[in-house]
Amino acid sequence: MDILSRRLEPNTRQALRDFRVVVITGPRQAGKTTLVRHVLDGAGTFARLDRAATLQAALGDPDGFAAFGETPRAFDEVQRAGEPLIRAIKIAVDDDSSRGQFLLNGSADILTVPTISESLAGRTAFLELWPFTQGEMHHAPDGFIEAAFSDPDRLIEGGASPLCTDDYLERACTGGFPETISMPPQARQQWFNDYLRTVIQRDIKDLSGARRTQDLPKLLKLLAACTAGELVVKNLHDHTGFGSRHTTEAYLGYLQMTYLVLHLPAWSRNLTSKATRRQKVHITDSGLAAHILGKSPKSLARPTDPARGQIIESFAVNEMYRQASWHRSAITLHHFRDRGGIEIDVVAEAADGRLVAVEIKSGPAVKRSDARHLRWLRDKVPEDFVCGVVLHTGERAYRLEDRIMALPISCLWTSS
Repeated sequence: MDILSRRLEPNTRQALRDFRVVVITGPRQAGKTTLVRHVLDGAGTFARLDRAATLQAALGDPDGFAAFGETPRAFDEVQRAGEPLIRAIKIAVDDDSSRGQFLLNGSADILTVPTISESLAGRTAFLELWPFTQGEMHHAPDGFIEAAFSDPDRLIEGGASPLCTDDYLERACTGGFPETISMPPQARQQWFNDYLRTVIQRDIKDLSGARRTQDLPKLLKLLAACTAGELVVKNLHDHTGFGSRHTTEAYLGYLQMTYLVLHLPAWSRNLTSKATRRQKVHITDSGLAAHILGKSPKSLARPTDPARGQIIESFAVNEMYRQASWHRSAITLHHFRDRGGIEIDVVAEAADGRLVAVEIKSGPAVKRSDARHLRWLRDKVPEDFVCGVVLHTGERAYRLEDRIMALPISCLWTSS
């Protein structure tokens, strides 16, 4: 596999032509450093701030460090140098408006790091690099989001999927981190253990000053247990033992800051007074979620395992979320639920208000009733509703009714 073939690369190159500063953030070990090196291709200046001597130089003389070397100046793990270096970069680009001066990357969202107040707003393109998509791993187009909004009829034109339920469970439990995809299961488990230890005990502690990082694994396990479910902070607080709800919310923020979890906001246009406002939470890699929960493809193959549907849903949502992150126009992902029982797993909304709605099933059979909530949304907003999709683990793609279809989950990455 060519680990350098990332969908975000064209966006990164274009952003360097358009902005003074480009910031790439995303989970640790997602491939950010590899992408940056590939984009530089020997040009510019590259400095790794996870090396003690380099970090000390940046902390000792941030202005001089920001001005040293040829552009683009690429600073790896920039959040480790904190506010002083970010301010030095701001001053440098305020004095010189030329494009492509800095290419920064980090394993934390610098907009939410407590020790960094400078946002570089108005000067910067912010991009996110996530673990591999299935398309990146298997040389497929990753075109579902594009096709769903531009020409949804294309989605049912492909042949039967070669994948079955067991294949999806295997892929979901493997996840997309570059280092793990070729590992045997036992080695992968060790890698995930070490990964979480590094993020929680080093990254979060260093960036936030949090004193109770030993309690974060418990909080993360609670979140994994409700992946693909609504985020109810009170329930988490009652089970974590943090001193106050404010502390619980802060620690939830640290997990989001380091890209261990992502939130899907609730979607609403006041179609019903019963719509809930709670976010849905997803662990950002289904392999990591399976590891935290102690699940394997074999255990999830049992239809009675409640985690099966959750892992498959997070697997599919993560694929869509990655596609939306590099899409040429703004696509935002939401979920919908009301107290009357109407629930839609994903509502993707374009900037012009057009909608694509998705239901995700962990089984191969789709009944017409599985699309009833998609039908409800179509009838509520007929002009904006582009299409509705029921994703399943079977082989066939077919139309259910007007603008609603059933598709194998593999259509997320095989569609072009």
